Amino acid sequence: MTISTAASQQADSVESRKLPRIIQGGMGAAVSSWRLASQVAQAGQLGVVSGIGLDMVLARRLQDGDKGGHMRRALAAFPVPSMAARAVEEYFLPDGRTSGEPYAAVPKLVVAQERPSQELAVLGNFVEVWLAKEGHSGLVGVNYLEKVQMATPAAAYGAMLAGVDYVVMGAGLPREIPRLLNQLATHSSVKFPVDVQGAEYGTFSVSLDPSELLGVTLPPLKRPLFLAVISAHVLAEYLARDEAIRPDGFVIEGPQAGGHNAPPRGKVVLDESGEPQFGPRDYADIAKVAAIGLPFWLAGSYGTPEGLVAAQAAGAAGVQVGTLFALSHDANFEPAIRDALVAGVADGTLRVTTDLRASPTGFPFKVVELAGSLTDPGAVEERPRLCDLGFLGVPYVRDNDAVGYRCPAEPVRPFARKGGGADDTAGRLCLCNALMANVGLGQTRATGYVEKPLITLGANLDGPRRLAALHPGGWTARQALDWLLAPSDN
Repeated sequence: MTISTAASQQADSVESRKLPRIIQGGMGAAVSSWRLASQVAQAGQLGVVSGIGLDMVLARRLQDGDKGGHMRRALAAFPVPSMAARAVEEYFLPDGRTSGEPYAAVPKLVVAQERPSQELAVLGNFVEVWLAKEGHSGLVGVNYLEKVQMATPAAAYGAMLAGVDYVVMGAGLPREIPRLLNQLATHSSVKFPVDVQGAEYGTFSVSLDPSELLGVTLPPLKRPLFLAVISAHVLAEYLARDEAIRPDGFVIEGPQAGGHNAPPRGKVVLDESGEPQFGPRDYADIAKVAAIGLPFWLAGSYGTPEGLVAAQAAGAAGVQVGTLFALSHDANFEPAIRDALVAGVADGTLRVTTDLRASPTGFPFKVVELAGSLTDPGAVEERPRLCDLGFLGVPYVRDNDAVGYRCPAEPVRPFARKGGGADDTAGRLCLCNALMANVGLGQTRATGYVEKPLITLGANLDGPRRLAALHPGGWTARQALDWLLAPSDN
């Protein structure tokens, strides 16, 4: 099958496929885990796993003894047993780590990737999607960040080997993804352009040769549908204009959505607490999005029954909902963290703010004020400033024309030596390590320091508050779906 034939067949499937009304958001690193996505998919909606850092998630779960044997069960289904066996041999500890033992390192993201890095990324994404799809025929998607470009080819290929149905991507302008998915569906060798500071776009790329990596010949893969997460109708119009970069649909996020937000348009105005103010220009013109003719979903404060009805009345296929599912029992937050979040929602004390400085990406980032997390000044002061994971590291051209890597959350002097502005380091937090801590996979340092969490949720907590009143002991993903869908099902 040629790439063009794969794309043509995919276009036919877009027309014929029943679209979900609810897309469960792909949140954090492993917050939207395979268990949550599986429950949503089995209920007839689109369950989504977070695709960020799944190489590390797999390696650390194996080092923790793989409770329940889920990682090894999925690895046993991988089409190249020798590749799966290498990961088990490298990382699996039958009795788990000893108390206080640090996790072993995994290869960091770079432009010129070697086999161990790509193998682990393929396997991590395969495992999470395979487990989410196990035992049912529901729809499962994977969520990636455009800002994490270096990880995308191997990650997407692993998810496609597991039969992923949708790829969802935001935090940038994901114009290269349709072409990438077409190529990977036929196991074609790819060169995926990567933004490198100081170089023209397209100068550098991540190479992936699926056939060489696997060492076997496989039949063509199903090409998943691609949804671009954007915040402005002009971006939807731009992407839809050219068939080569056109997605199969859009998720339109407003500034109240959790995680990373688009910066306010125009001059940034701060309120008395230092938060940026969003105005009418920061919301997409939904009528103009609808006029494009591609399916779309609305996100950011639409996680209520009334929000779903309003979205569909505006022409949307449905809504993407994050916070309601992130707080469910099926999500993968550490139980103590989830309990504290739900209690704060129920009694009205939980506060979500928009932080312009926290994320190394430079995008505004929603953070939950929670004692013991990195919103606590004492916790920030206690943490040694370091960058050892590198998911959000930015490649740049060094003086010798080689590619280097820097992150505003790393120590100030090394960042400045790499050409970064010292002012850009102020207030930056290490999201990579914090997101791992959110799901019980935080690193333990040789000094005994244990990484602290940093939580992100949507700013509108009306839905979770109402659901907490109905389910004081917490709720499942199915209960959240029943509540959301009741009006449109009756």
